[in-house]
Amino acid sequence: MTTRKSPAHRNKVRNNVVILFHRIGLPFGPMHLLTVPGRRSGLLRTNPVAPVVVDGVRYILQAYPQSDWVKNARAAGHGVLTRGRRAQRVDLVELPVAERARVLREFPGQVPRGVDAFVRNGLVESVSPEHFAAAADRCPVFRVVPRTD
Repeated sequence: MTTRKSPAHRNKVRNNVVILFHRIGLPFGPMHLLTVPGRRSGLLRTNPVAPVVVDGVRYILQAYPQSDWVKNARAAGHGVLTRGRRAQRVDLVELPVAERARVLREFPGQVPRGVDAFVRNGLVESVSPEHFAAAADRCPVFRVVPRTD
């Protein structure tokens, strides 16, 4: 009998560590926290994300397209993006498939430690920026628009 933890369990533990460090004011790497209301419960849900910046605009993408935060972001269309103790209310605008490739192409260069999740999940064949661009129909991408209210 093995006592190895599942990848989902390891991801949950890793996410909780990232959230804890942010909440005590110690962000690391490119990680931010995205908090969005749950689509059914309305309760706030927080997940680590690694924004990509293209032409001065932040984008958030996901290696787990069916993840709850993606479904919640689609339903709510807004959230709070936090880095350390700085929080910003944002609108989340999902890009059409035709506009995703240029953002996906930037991901391997800006977030090299996040690339493995895309390869492991079968969303991309390799770490090549062109393989990321080719995955536009499989990878949700949200433009982060700061709210002024």
